[in-house]
Amino acid sequence: MDSNDSEFGIGDWQRLLRSLGEDPSRQGLRETPERVTRAWAHWTRGYKQDPAAILKTFADGGESYDELIVVRQIPVYSHCEHHLAPFFGHATIGYLPTGHIVGLSKLTRLVNCFAARLQVQERLTQQVAQSLLEHLQPKAVGVILRCRHMCMESRGIAVAGEETVTSAMLGDLKTNAAQRAEFLALAESHE
Repeated sequence: MDSNDSEFGIGDWQRLLRSLGEDPSRQGLRETPERVTRAWAHWTRGYKQDPAAILKTFADGGESYDELIVVRQIPVYSHCEHHLAPFFGHATIGYLPTGHIVGLSKLTRLVNCFAARLQVQERLTQQVAQSLLEHLQPKAVGVILRCRHMCMESRGIAVAGEETVTSAMLGDLKTNAAQRAEFLALAESHE
């Protein structure tokens, strides 16, 4: 791609390097524009993914399961839409099924789908929760994200190690204190 294309490409990255005072033709930077173009295509692949296709349900005998299903420590890697800086951490997802279950790996794929877009953590949390509610129609959905933001750690306040926690509780997890407490206990359990 060159600068005449409608997409940001190699020529654009070369211009960025020149604007920083670098020489894009020097040995260490010659292939950087191509690598960065591929990297951003990977980091934003979520725009081309369909959450409905990810959350396709199937019959495997688990349809009668009626307790919380919780997956913890799902890796989250995204980019802040304000500075294009990375943020990363972990997600915990839980849902109370009503006959529709999904393969456990699909929950990780769903997080990746929305994280691989320019994001803010609050919206990412809501998108994952709303997508589960819409496509699985469970009684309850809970999503917790714990992330570190490089836009805060490497610039601005420049304090390393702070963790931002966001949550979305839908259905029974929003209205039923006992269900919410059970989800939060499972989300925090380290056994």
